[in-house]
Amino acid sequence: MTIKNLQDLYQDELKDLHSALGQSLAVTVELREVATSSELADALIAGQNGISRGLETLAIICAENGIDPGGKHCKGMEGIVAEARKHALDADFADGDVRDAAIITQYQHMAHYAIAGYGCVRSFANRLGRDDQGARLQQELDHTWEGDQRMTRLAEGKINAAAMEPAE
Repeated sequence: MTIKNLQDLYQDELKDLHSALGQSLAVTVELREVATSSELADALIAGQNGISRGLETLAIICAENGIDPGGKHCKGMEGIVAEARKHALDADFADGDVRDAAIITQYQHMAHYAIAGYGCVRSFANRLGRDDQGARLQQELDHTWEGDQRMTRLAEGKINAAAMEPAE
């Protein structure tokens, strides 16, 4: 597809973000399954729910724009997900607290990609006069940002401190 104008770019980025969220949802489930902190597991469940809500919002917006969100594979998120698996799931950890710190790190990498994606498509929607879509995308951006901040609070509150203690 040749991208000729902002509308084409908007549609392409909506599909890319939809693919990215789908990939991040799958690995977020895996991260939750190995988290040792119950607070972190709860935050990851909230993250799963937020990602699912974002996927629904994007599917609706895609339908409103006459496009199918499928058929595109986000290579950027593919790499981030591969890193999450390598550094938080497949790595050998002597301590669950250290793994939890790695989980937060990898989750935040994925969240930051989504934050950038939501910000771009929201700006495109607003420029194209699709203020209702822009408002919905802003809500998803806000929710994603809140989830990222929750992870930061967990890391800075207990998890990073616990990860400093040597494993026995």
